[in-house]
Amino acid sequence: MIDIRDITPGESYACKFRVETMLDELGRPAPNLSDVPLKGPGVYESFGFLKQRDTDKELVIVVDEATKREFVAKFEDLWDIDTVELEQPEG
Repeated sequence: MIDIRDITPGESYACKFRVETMLDELGRPAPNLSDVPLKGPGVYESFGFLKQRDTDKELVIVVDEATKREFVAKFEDLWDIDTVELEQPEG
């Protein structure tokens, strides 16, 4: 796997990540479109695409594949970083 400090600007990458955020009772980030009550703050883990990296603050913006939401994650909370090829849908 690739170290976040070694990624090449302009290339596309994805990774697994964890962030602390508000969750519903099913462990999904809140707010969401369901009627499930909030549970409170907790750790959310998912897979997403790297959007932006700040090497000084050691933070990245990750677009979560499951929710399509952006999260700010610390370098230390990223793993399984690898290159990806993003395809445009036809039509």
